[in-house]
Amino acid sequence: MRVCLLASGSRGNSTLVEADDSRLLIDAGLSGKETERRLAHLGLCCDDLDAILVTHEHHDHVGGIGPLARRHQLPVYIDSITCSALPRLGKIPQLHEFNAGDSFSFRNLLISSFSTTHDAVNPVGFTIESQEGKIGYATDLGMPTRLIAESLRQCRVLILEANHDEQMLLNGTYPWALKQRIRSRHGHLSNMEAHRLLNEVGWPGLEALFLAHLSDENNCSNLVSTLFHQALQQKGCRAEVIVGCQAMISVCFGSETAAVLQENSHKKVTEL
Repeated sequence: MRVCLLASGSRGNSTLVEADDSRLLIDAGLSGKETERRLAHLGLCCDDLDAILVTHEHHDHVGGIGPLARRHQLPVYIDSITCSALPRLGKIPQLHEFNAGDSFSFRNLLISSFSTTHDAVNPVGFTIESQEGKIGYATDLGMPTRLIAESLRQCRVLILEANHDEQMLLNGTYPWALKQRIRSRHGHLSNMEAHRLLNEVGWPGLEALFLAHLSDENNCSNLVSTLFHQALQQKGCRAEVIVGCQAMISVCFGSETAAVLQENSHKKVTEL
């Protein structure tokens, strides 16, 4: 198993998941060229990918899907309502539509979707189950619902949104309407909301917690790292905390070359 955030933030999101000899991208918000460049830091190229999963239609999650899928003949798995909201997606050679809440098989993986309340037409998160354990992907959540908590139990690896510190957001420079949108049940999870969700789903078997979709202006990586380390310790969990960002790939979980990747992750790659 290997998991890495290729990019995480308001200008492009994409996550690599490897399990049971399959390589998936969850969202493709980077250009094809930038995706290729960041995969190269992991010793991979786009032709090594097997499929793309889509959470919702916002551009920072789907901007590169069409070119990637066509150029590299990648299957795309997308909710049917979300698909209808993407008129510029173009022809996808292998398009697989599902309904939010569905589970489906991909090779040896069981992929399950769950609904979120983010302000998209029909957004979802995912869990991916394999012989190597369960991976949960939960960003752009809106609010931490009971359904989300139930879906994320017993994960070995969890990618969780921690978008903003509430006080930094309120005191920041964003227009009031944007602040209200972010704080609403259709916006993004604050650090404390993510903390409460982790309290529900954290368990001793959790080995890695990725903190994703951090705001550059309204959050701080050191703040969230400290907060969530403490939360995990209170749960008796010794999971590694990995904070994603926009400009570079994250440290990988589960790679035999983790030390090299950690060094690479501190070398800023080309901006979007």
